[in-house]
Amino acid sequence: MAPKLLRRIPLFFVSALISFNHCFAQIDTLRLLSYNVLYLGDSPPCQGPHNVMEGYLENVISYANPDIAGFVKMEAMDASGTAPAHFADSILQYIFNAAYPGRYSYAPFTNSSGANNISMLFFDQQKLGYVNIVCSYANITDFDTYKLYYKTANLATTHDSIFLYVTLNHTNSGSGSSAASTRGDQIAGEMAQIETHFSSLPNMVNMGDFNVHNSSEACYQTLIAPANPNYRYYDPPFYPDGIFTYPADWDSNPSDYADYLTTSTRTGTSPNECSNDFGGGKSWYDHIFLSSNIVNKTDHIGYVPHSFRVIGNDGNRLGVPAIGPPTNTSAPAAVINSIYQISQHYPVALDLLVDTSAASAANMVNMQEEISVTNPVGKNITMRLPKGLQGKRISIQCLDMLGRVQLKDDLTATSELGQLPCSLLPGVYCLSLSSDGAVMVNMIIVKE
Repeated sequence: MAPKLLRRIPLFFVSALISFNHCFAQIDTLRLLSYNVLYLGDSPPCQGPHNVMEGYLENVISYANPDIAGFVKMEAMDASGTAPAHFADSILQYIFNAAYPGRYSYAPFTNSSGANNISMLFFDQQKLGYVNIVCSYANITDFDTYKLYYKTANLATTHDSIFLYVTLNHTNSGSGSSAASTRGDQIAGEMAQIETHFSSLPNMVNMGDFNVHNSSEACYQTLIAPANPNYRYYDPPFYPDGIFTYPADWDSNPSDYADYLTTSTRTGTSPNECSNDFGGGKSWYDHIFLSSNIVNKTDHIGYVPHSFRVIGNDGNRLGVPAIGPPTNTSAPAAVINSIYQISQHYPVALDLLVDTSAASAANMVNMQEEISVTNPVGKNITMRLPKGLQGKRISIQCLDMLGRVQLKDDLTATSELGQLPCSLLPGVYCLSLSSDGAVMVNMIIVKE
């Protein structure tokens, strides 16, 4: 049986540019959101008038505050679909920019498969720029890999770019062996395309509605255990967060994964009959997979530990709709109701840290290999120290996201394991360790 979920970390991850005097030269966060939006834009509208649905989705975007949002199962916007060609601009105007005016743009979309639904990528154009669609694979629906670049402050001078690749997925649904086989073929084809463009995975995110019922499915195994480990992805709650272990069967044992169930938000034909997926929380279809580069922070971008979450799922939704009972207080009531109204899926999100300093993230990781800190932090800051520091005085300092000192103390290392009582409030901090006046390491910690 999979271990129970650790205590949730509050959503205190800040999506704004952060500068620390004694931490990374420049740190930013990117929040990613993946959402199955159940034929948003169909005509005639099945769930309700477009302006009503747009209002609900604006509530979710305003609350989630994503820098990158991947929508899957949107109504197709070409000759084979029913959404008007300008519908993408309507989403931008009435949902994203209604929540945060002037902030967002979207990447081009494809529909080579001629499906009745498509995927779309929206992004914060103040932080990110669009380069191109690196590869596209068509099998029932289109699977596109987008290349984005981070807009560093000195980009015009240095021309050095930090790239992030995002692949959107919406695989075949169904619980039978035939449906699972089709899903396996779809992801295998997608990965074959990616492998023709990369000798190993770069900073890459693979997210969407995978419709996968357990970790043994070929679809899932292709991502987490490929024949060539250069193309391996990681599902954060399994690794690096270590909340669950493989093999995992969330479809047969949903109670073990209660906090991560993404379908269904509904238990019956209410609020409408546009979805055939009812029964409340019962399975985990929506995932955000990360490449090794991101998990190991080897190229300027790293995963914020334990930041993966299912928005609107308070862990009490097994067989229960999003709107309860018991009362769902994991988000404001209007947001919970909006999630219930929009789709039978909950949105999923996680946070990435971007190091825009001249020093590469790889160098930071090398420094941290000798000095490590248990993350997230509980009642104590627990540090593993090299033998060379034993007997030396170590100065410890924690800064909050505004660069203010929230903790400052010293300790003398008497063993390889050091502990310091931690009274920090829950949130994200920069931890700096120094000895003999020299900073040894800077790292981001998360306080539960």
